[in-house]
Amino acid sequence: MPSQVVLQVGSDAPHFELADADMHMFSLEAQRGKSIVLYFYPKDDTPGCTMEANEFSDHEDEFAKHDAIVVGISRDDCISHATFRDKYGLAVQLLSDTDGRICRKYGVLYEKEVDGHKKLAIQRSTFVIDKKGKLRHVLYGVHAHGHPQEILKLIKEMK
Repeated sequence: MPSQVVLQVGSDAPHFELADADMHMFSLEAQRGKSIVLYFYPKDDTPGCTMEANEFSDHEDEFAKHDAIVVGISRDDCISHATFRDKYGLAVQLLSDTDGRICRKYGVLYEKEVDGHKKLAIQRSTFVIDKKGKLRHVLYGVHAHGHPQEILKLIKEMK
């Protein structure tokens, strides 16, 4: 059953540690002092997810100018992430949440029916976390195309 957690702007971002594509641990707490764009996406190397990751990667320098990093999370494993990153030359850091623990904390899982069977899937969602670890923007159910540019605009407007 999907979690019914809905995070609110102004609350603390739920802390976590997850392995990245190179199997190094990424800790949200260790990123204090930077703005973080945390985006959840359904699956590596699928059309929408590839478009979104490429668009975020294309704007990496602009995010960096505003002291922001972009981190993607899906339920794919580290090896899948490494293959996806290398195939497209992605600049975003990809984290593996195979058991969906962090997806549940952020309320991005939902049940969908595939071939007559219900399965859990990730609702494409983005969270902008400020330098103090607070949620500044909470966006559930976003569309992949053009979304990174919208997020960059939000980052530029943050003080």
